[in-house]
Amino acid sequence: MRAALIEEFRGAIKIGQAPDPVCQPHGAIIRVEACGVCRSDHHSWSGHDPDVVLPHVMGHEFAGVIVETGSDTRRVNVGDRVTAPFILGCGECKDCISGNATICDHQDVMGFTDWGAFAEMLAVPNADFNLVGLPEEMDYATAAGMGCRVTTSYRALTDRLNLKPREWLAVHGCGGVGLAAIQIAKALGARVIAMDLNHEALTLAKKFGAEKILNVASTDRVGETIRAFTDGGAHASIDALGMDVTYENSIRGLRKLGRHVQVGMPVKHPNVNLPLLELVYSRQISIMGSRGIAPQGFNGLMALATSKNMDLSSLVTKTIGLSEVEASLKAMDHFQASGVTVITDMQG
Repeated sequence: MRAALIEEFRGAIKIGQAPDPVCQPHGAIIRVEACGVCRSDHHSWSGHDPDVVLPHVMGHEFAGVIVETGSDTRRVNVGDRVTAPFILGCGECKDCISGNATICDHQDVMGFTDWGAFAEMLAVPNADFNLVGLPEEMDYATAAGMGCRVTTSYRALTDRLNLKPREWLAVHGCGGVGLAAIQIAKALGARVIAMDLNHEALTLAKKFGAEKILNVASTDRVGETIRAFTDGGAHASIDALGMDVTYENSIRGLRKLGRHVQVGMPVKHPNVNLPLLELVYSRQISIMGSRGIAPQGFNGLMALATSKNMDLSSLVTKTIGLSEVEASLKAMDHFQASGVTVITDMQG
């Protein structure tokens, strides 16, 4: 199969032939029709994830068609149009059964612990549990663009933050996760204030429904600005980037009893110093983490995504060929990308 291979961290990405995946008895083989290029792939390429062993194939936001199933696979069939969460559960433990596969102790992580979908073919283990059918009206590029960013945002807002209509949501970072969070929040009836350094990203944030946008390059008083605009602070806040400054701004912008969810992966910013008494204890702030979504969580998202309240296809701002992956990842070094880039041509 044709694939994009990392042979050296931050080195050139080799486009060439790789071994075809082998179908496990409980698994399935997918012909990849589209795959998103995510900041998590940038972390993988940069050597930030200890699970990545070279040589490696990245990619975890796929959509495609089943071309082979294992002897023990029963629920899904050849020809099904599918996607899957990037955290693949075992399907049998108490966490998976209770709908919490993202914390499965036996999980595989597509594009990280296992080879991913920057390739023509992809192996998915425990296919009956992990694979999710696509609505007929949803094209492959939209489904791939939905990938980990939309699914992660959806779980963060609905399951973790329990965001309610008319509440203020502060979105820190308007890349794929942040823009998805804005669309989802608006569909849920919430109000949004959005922050970023990138003018183009903020323009998209406004287009997708943010009532207030703030270019954080122009002020070092982000928390105060949020609290003033939202009459006391945001009810809920999402750090969609994972930097010390975005985390701190998120906490400082919350009102009393506010809720923060950490979605951005803080690979270079592991320690944050904040006045615990003033901000967390006195305001009684709740701080949560959120990573991925379980297969069961797709039901509500698919219903929302195919309603008239959301247009997920608008998140996909660029489509590329497989050979253009390296350039897309390099652009993330300087936070130049806006919207979601999706590989739609595995031969290009």
